[in-house]
Amino acid sequence: MPVPDGPAVTRSTLRQQIADALRDEILAGRLSPGQEFTVKEIAEGYGVSATPVREALVDLSAQGLLDSAQHRGFRVHEYSLPDYRAMIEARSLVADGIFRGLSADPSRAPQTADDLSGVRRRGEEAARAARGGDLNVLIGYDLRFWRELSALFGNPYLSDFFHRLRVQSWMCAVPHLRAAGDLRGRLWAGHCELVDALVNRDPDAAQALIDSYNDDSLSLIEALTGA
Repeated sequence: MPVPDGPAVTRSTLRQQIADALRDEILAGRLSPGQEFTVKEIAEGYGVSATPVREALVDLSAQGLLDSAQHRGFRVHEYSLPDYRAMIEARSLVADGIFRGLSADPSRAPQTADDLSGVRRRGEEAARAARGGDLNVLIGYDLRFWRELSALFGNPYLSDFFHRLRVQSWMCAVPHLRAAGDLRGRLWAGHCELVDALVNRDPDAAQALIDSYNDDSLSLIEALTGA
């Protein structure tokens, strides 16, 4: 499979733009698990110099998305079903910590519905894409939904870790989901219900929704892999 040509990027924050573009290529399935490529190939595809590409690839390797292929450049990391199970467990623990914190200290939570208006808009788009089985749209809005939601709790380290974990879990699930055919009605679409639970300051309901989401996600991937 050839490395896809990327869109033109500007020189401002070039390293981050390249990293973001390559991450999107992976999540879209255009760079598949195990696929190898060199710094030169990526630099030529994006029309940039090798230095920011190399920096971006090192960043993605640190995030668990790429592996260094000795003397051959880099390859897209291949995750297993046990990896996905571990990611779901980690997601559950992080979310549990967030909502336990909310229960213990309500002042850390969003105080009004307006505080969650942007998150709700992301959630509405994510839920619409999930119900329609539109994986490309869903992934983008879902990642933004959870990143903005976790950021509201005021711990940037937790938010960054949670986002990285969610990117990895999507990356693990994507090959199986893309091979599944019609996904309508099979993807979790409870984003707005979660926002409602937060507006109502009901951490137990929020945690129950997240538990259901994680259970549904794992059950779907296990079914698709025949586990």
